[in-house]
Amino acid sequence: MKYRQLGNSELKVSEISFGTWGIGGDWGNSNDEDALTAIDRAIELGVNFFDTADVYGSGRSEELLRKATKGREDKIYIASKFCRAGDIHDPATYSEESVRKYCEASLKRLGRERIDLYQIHCPPLEILKNTNVFAVLDKLQQEGKIRHYGVSVETVEEGLFCLTNPNVSALQVIFNLFRQKPLEKLFPKAKEQGVGILARVPLASGLLTGKFTADTQFAKEDHRNFNANGEQFNVGETFAGLEFKKGVELSEQLSWIADGRGSLASAALRWILDQEAVTCAIPGFKNVRQVEQNLAALEAKSFSEEELMKLRNFYEVSVKDYIRGPY
Repeated sequence: MKYRQLGNSELKVSEISFGTWGIGGDWGNSNDEDALTAIDRAIELGVNFFDTADVYGSGRSEELLRKATKGREDKIYIASKFCRAGDIHDPATYSEESVRKYCEASLKRLGRERIDLYQIHCPPLEILKNTNVFAVLDKLQQEGKIRHYGVSVETVEEGLFCLTNPNVSALQVIFNLFRQKPLEKLFPKAKEQGVGILARVPLASGLLTGKFTADTQFAKEDHRNFNANGEQFNVGETFAGLEFKKGVELSEQLSWIADGRGSLASAALRWILDQEAVTCAIPGFKNVRQVEQNLAALEAKSFSEEELMKLRNFYEVSVKDYIRGPY
């Protein structure tokens, strides 16, 4: 395992870390024992950073992380998120009273005295501009409730605004072979300012595993079913904003990148890690097999400059016009 500095913070995190939305819920059936075994295996293989949120399974993923990391709190870093348990458009959700309650509830579920990275969970831009939520986070940081803070954003515009706050340590963004826009302005600016980048939805909700066909069906409790067209939240969180059948078609056109890299998924993760501004990719998982498959990307060969240019052209010509929703 290799580790990368999280921006200008003192944290060095595994370049492939893991998101826990899948073990919390909204990705079809998941089993707690499978999840706990998978977390143990990830840690055994060198993973030291996990991303969660208070709304993942209504706190379920935070509670699983508490069980899995008990006694290892100083060695295993946890990022959590807040605001989506309330009305994300209501300024009261971001008041000191509200944020403190969210933070204390997460700390209790995590069984920790502080959260290593506390993130605002995809707030509207007007909230970031017109509330004092950053000042609230400054206060929690001074009190030792949180070590660092950041923002999970939906759009480049939101990310660029967050970079105007000097105390933001990390941005979490949707970034994968189908969502390359952050490369243009956001990543260079973040790198210049020493802000870490967490790449979420790195496999485009599974499209970049190459395992789906146009006829693949998803369980009704899986967001790839109930949010396929942005019915419940930002469409970009599901299949990177692509219509499913189009995403399958585009993933088939990328099959060549797997040559010499084991699998399409390994190659897709390797491409993310080859971007200098990225701190880590945070794919999801539900069992040991998925953990090991994702970590196989660490052994995949890097992309050549020619290949990188080819993939950039693929995005510009074949992909970006099909992405739905603001990004």
